Amino acid sequence: MMDRIIAAFSFKPGVYKEVEEDTSFTSSAWMIVAVVAFLSGLGSTAAAANGFSFRWIFGALFSALFAVGGFALGAFVIGWAGKTFFNADVTFEELVRTLGLAYVWNVVKFLNIITLAGSGMRWISRPITFLAGLAGLFAWFMAAKEALDLEWPQTIGTVIIGWVVMAVVTAIASGLLAIFGLAGAGALLSFV
Repeated sequence: MMDRIIAAFSFKPGVYKEVEEDTSFTSSAWMIVAVVAFLSGLGSTAAAANGFSFRWIFGALFSALFAVGGFALGAFVIGWAGKTFFNADVTFEELVRTLGLAYVWNVVKFLNIITLAGSGMRWISRPITFLAGLAGLFAWFMAAKEALDLEWPQTIGTVIIGWVVMAVVTAIASGLLAIFGLAGAGALLSFV
């Protein structure tokens, strides 16, 4: 699994095709999404945490649950849109495997934890997480193209539809966190 994660970080050609065809990788993809979502949540909620606390951990767990749900819904919508609009021959599991591996880029959001050392540390973490977000978006396009077997314009349109759905789920999660006063409610909007 580590070789595939490293291959995803280095944009190694063929890694998404490999996991698309490897049915045994489905549970590993879900594990990647869950662990990365939790670590990303820890980083995203760190600024509001003001140090280690139960609310910080609970906020990260809560945001991770929504992130995994948003991922699943995004993969479902990407599959539905690909099939409905472009006659793609893809299964939900193929998308989970490819997009789940591409989701590994979100782990870089964990770097936001350095804001615990002081809010001035954001000038270090923000540009890095922004660039990682762009790399992650590119990885999603590559992974979806491999799973959907579509041309680039159709793939991009399909992924954008899925990301819009994930953004809505993230906004709902952020609102719920704000209602319950959990750490990092506003930070969750940094996207799943």
